Amino acid sequence: MRALLGWLGCATLGASLVACASRSAPVTPSVAKDSAAGGSVAVRTASARDSARQEVVRALAKLQTVASRAEAASAMAEAEIAVQSLRAAFGAQPAATSDVTQAGTLLQQASAEFAKQNYGGALYLANQAKSLAGLGRSRLGGPGRPPLRPGEVSFAVPVRLQATARGKVREGPGGAYKVLFTVDPGTGLVGYSYVEQWVRVADESGRAGWMFLSLVGRRATEPGGR
Repeated sequence: MRALLGWLGCATLGASLVACASRSAPVTPSVAKDSAAGGSVAVRTASARDSARQEVVRALAKLQTVASRAEAASAMAEAEIAVQSLRAAFGAQPAATSDVTQAGTLLQQASAEFAKQNYGGALYLANQAKSLAGLGRSRLGGPGRPPLRPGEVSFAVPVRLQATARGKVREGPGGAYKVLFTVDPGTGLVGYSYVEQWVRVADESGRAGWMFLSLVGRRATEPGGR
C-alpha cells in the first residue's frame, strides 16, 4: 500500500509536468448577445472555431510534428480523466452538460487523429479537451465539490485507477460508513484524494465514494488514451 501511495504521488506530479509542457491555447467561450439574433451569432462563432481547429489539425498532419505517440496517448488519458472528473463532480447539472459533451467530442476527434498516426493533431485536440473541461469546472465554481475532510490530501490531478478485487465503496473513509455500491475487479475508477488508507474515487458513471487502498491499483494507459 505504501508503494501505491508513492506511485500516486509520482504519477500526479508527472501528469502535471506533461500538462504544462504540452499546454495549448485555452478554448475561449463565446458570449451571445442578449437579443433575438444572439443564438445565430453563437452558432456561427462556434462553427468558425471548429473550422479553425480542424485547419490546425490538418496542418499538423502535413507538418509531421515531433509530438510522439506516447505524448499524445498521455495527453488523451489526462483529457479523459478531466472529462470524467467534471461529470463525477457535477453530475447532470445543465451548466456542465454542454462542456462535457464538447470535450467528449474533442476527445473522440483526438482518438481518430491518433489512429491516423497524426500524433501532433491528437495532442492538440486532447489539450483542447482538457482546457474545455477545466473551463467547465471553473465556471461552475467550488460549491459542487465535496469539502475536504480532516487529514484528506488531494492529488495534484485525478489519477486513473481500477478495482483489484470486488470491493465496497463507502460514504466515508472507514469501515463503519454506509456502503453506497460495490465494484467488480477491473472496474475503471478515478482517484481524487486519500485519507490514511482510504481513497476517494468515482466510477465512469459518476458514482463516488471511498475505497480501502488495498482494493485499488494502477490502471494502465491504453493506445487511444483509454
